[in-house]
Amino acid sequence: MSLIKKFATVASGTLMSRIFGFTREMLMAASLGTGPVADAFNAAFRFPNSFRRLFAEGAFNAAFVPLFAKEIEKNGLDGARKFSEEVFGVLFTALLGLTIIMEFSMPFLVRYVIAPGFTDDMVKFDNTVSLAVIMFPYLACMSLAAMMGGMLNSLHRYFAAAIAPVFLNFILIGVLIGAWWKGFDPLEIGFALSWGVMASGIVQLAIVWFAVRRAGIKIGFKRPRMTPNVRRLLWLAFPAAITGGITQINLLINNNIASSQDGAVSSLVYADRLYQLPLGVVGIAVATVLLPELSRALRGGNLQEAGKLQNSSVEFTLFLTLPAAAALLVIAEPIVSLLFERGKFGPESTIIVSNILAIYGIGLPGFVLIKAFIPGYFAREDTKTPMIFAGIAVVVNITFALTLFPLFGPTGIATAEVISGWTNACLLFGVLAYRGHWDNDKALLTRIPRLILSAAIMAGALYLSLPFLQPYLNKSAGLLSQAGTLTVMIIAAMLIYFTAAFATGGAQLSLVKSYVRRRKTKPDAA
Repeated sequence: MSLIKKFATVASGTLMSRIFGFTREMLMAASLGTGPVADAFNAAFRFPNSFRRLFAEGAFNAAFVPLFAKEIEKNGLDGARKFSEEVFGVLFTALLGLTIIMEFSMPFLVRYVIAPGFTDDMVKFDNTVSLAVIMFPYLACMSLAAMMGGMLNSLHRYFAAAIAPVFLNFILIGVLIGAWWKGFDPLEIGFALSWGVMASGIVQLAIVWFAVRRAGIKIGFKRPRMTPNVRRLLWLAFPAAITGGITQINLLINNNIASSQDGAVSSLVYADRLYQLPLGVVGIAVATVLLPELSRALRGGNLQEAGKLQNSSVEFTLFLTLPAAAALLVIAEPIVSLLFERGKFGPESTIIVSNILAIYGIGLPGFVLIKAFIPGYFAREDTKTPMIFAGIAVVVNITFALTLFPLFGPTGIATAEVISGWTNACLLFGVLAYRGHWDNDKALLTRIPRLILSAAIMAGALYLSLPFLQPYLNKSAGLLSQAGTLTVMIIAAMLIYFTAAFATGGAQLSLVKSYVRRRKTKPDAA
């Protein structure tokens, strides 16, 4: 299977999840707006969700995948199964202990870690504690699911792990529709959503568990033991968890800072959901596919293939994220208005969220490039260097967030995240190049400025069209007019961008075809 087709397989599942995620967020915005229950639910959900991405996705996609792939190469599926059982026993036991400790510590955590600003409103504080207690076991389910998803990716079976998150949105959409049908008040909706999150974790774990069994690996529970393989995994996983979860660390910190202003937490969450579409579809797809592919190339001593993988991944991410970033920068307000402005989500919320979203657009290429650069370290079993850069990025984020939030509110926090993201991306690329781990592709370096120019042309066209199309984008024009006009604008923008990209030489059809047709020297597993 070609690299682009693998990206597309993962991206299709992620895209489906993001589309249904938008539906979920639209229903939540109409039901809860940016009010106190929305703040409580979003703060409570962000805690286990951030831990999931920090320790589960970050650690296992970084540390577990190369070691699991190595076991397959050396000892076949039997060796990989034995290694998986060793890891499963340790992981399950650790997660059980962590969950128990966190459940009893939740009031302390909400007061001092998750949302200290909520202590001024004890009703909001108590609700946040209760919702977090319900949702935290979701972390255990998703951590085990992340491990099995890493196994599937190493076996070239990408779809099950990519499609599983869709069920979180299916379940929460069902909860919201049921709550509307029964006339629940906002607090009842918050509790129903929390139980839905818990249920979705069980469903997602079941999906990947069955997929692993179908792939020929049956995992049984073994008494946790610190075998050499497990010790090696933990040695690599700790810095990898910090590195892979840098965005989540920043989000937790920013959630803490934003909790002192009513509505700020929810405004950041709604904007985050929107920019996660291109970040998830492109960035996660590239990171998921690139790590096992790059690990295989390096183990085989094929440095030329490794260089091509890295360059094509960066080119692919920039080709798709630069126009997305430009669009978010120019038409953030019509997008937010169309998706969220109804019910308890008013025009004031639209302005705040769209300003945050526009700022996130500036950082989008940097956030995606981080996901393309990090596998270059992890595939070489170097998890410490990215961890150091992640620490620097966290310091940058905290410094700017504390400085800008009192001046600009949640938009200041978004600015801090963007500065932190670009700092991390530049450090990662600079050291890869300094160590000689980056193939100096002069053709790629000449195409990147042309892609930037193409995105700028597209952004200019969108900006110039806004005064003429604004009457059709206003809420008073009706939902159909808004949706139709925005759809036409996006399609026209895509045509302008792709035409400019191919006309300027930023993209070449022959290269796209070569990526699609390129095959690995060994056939993929079925």
